[in-house]
Amino acid sequence: MNLNEIISITGRPGLFKVVAQGKNSVIVESIVDKKRIPAHASDRISTLGDISIYTTDEDVKLIEVLEKFNDKYDGKACPSHKEDLAKLESTLGEILPNYDRERVYKSDLRKIFQWYNILINAGIPIVEKKEKKKDSKEAETKKATKTIAKKATPKSGPSKSVKTVSAKKSAPTKVGSQRGK
Repeated sequence: MNLNEIISITGRPGLFKVVAQGKNSVIVESIVDKKRIPAHASDRISTLGDISIYTTDEDVKLIEVLEKFNDKYDGKACPSHKEDLAKLESTLGEILPNYDRERVYKSDLRKIFQWYNILINAGIPIVEKKEKKKDSKEAETKKATKTIAKKATPKSGPSKSVKTVSAKKSAPTKVGSQRGK
């Protein structure tokens, strides 16, 4: 499962994955307890790929931060989101030293730790992104060599004649009594 397929719904705890699409809603399944609920158009839905964290330089994607968490904790659970706030701030400071301490709210800080633990406990791989990049680069190079080979080989057979397209003839404009006065 790709992390871009996992969503967060404002006002509902936890993370969800999209199962189906209804007429006026999206059916989502909780990653924790596997319950299915509708997410209506009025709910604010965000994918994990769309969320970013404020830093003093540029914003950092949440997926990159989760990958750093995964590297630090070797794919095991990090401290609980219910730990002391100072401990959570220092831990995030070690992982992402330039995060903006004024604009990243305490509730957001707790969500990062909670979401990471939810993903780890559900067995969802976090480092899936790097493998796809390698595969896509290999596919692009193969595709590029195929197109170069196609362009280099001359085509045999009769040449196609170019067909000219004439402009459409329009009806003469009606004047005076011809217009139906």
